[in-house]
Amino acid sequence: MLPVLILYYSRHGSTKKLAQAIATGVESTGTEACLRTVPALTQEGQANPGQDSHGAPFITQHDINHCSALALGSPTRFGNMAAPLKHFLDSTSDTWLKGALINKPACVFTSTSSMHGGQESTLLTMMLPLLHHGMVCCGLPYSEPSLHSTRTGGTPYGVSHVASDGRNQLSDEERQLCVAQGKRLALLAKALCNPTS
Repeated sequence: MLPVLILYYSRHGSTKKLAQAIATGVESTGTEACLRTVPALTQEGQANPGQDSHGAPFITQHDINHCSALALGSPTRFGNMAAPLKHFLDSTSDTWLKGALINKPACVFTSTSSMHGGQESTLLTMMLPLLHHGMVCCGLPYSEPSLHSTRTGGTPYGVSHVASDGRNQLSDEERQLCVAQGKRLALLAKALCNPTS
């Protein structure tokens, strides 16, 4: 099976931690997780590939065209995804023309520096380009106990993290939800790749 692509942009490390925890969930199913990021933008709005990627390789068109599923993550910027991630998605016309992502499952994740910093609007708007690509968006069902007990991040639209007061570490509930989201995404990818099994 093709790897599950976990594509994110992270400025201070919180969204990266979510991505890594989602990867743990993906890998718990025996599926390969492919962590990728996007470069920051210059003042002119161009990608700056010379920027440090903080450990994850930068995304390529090959990565996105040859995945079995996609987890898309970004910090919140005024209730929407950060510009570097949007910049990359705006460059995926060839992927769209090929229909490379049609019927593949996807999920979204985000982090904010405050409890009411636009997590849900960011998650919902991040789904829009994925729907245009023909992807099947999956959230988190309330059968996940941590959705009921979290006092930090976590939504049925996708996993999230609250990084208030400089708190960069995921809470126990946030981590549990990330693992559950990654596992669900990978299992859906397996089911869609093998619909008769």
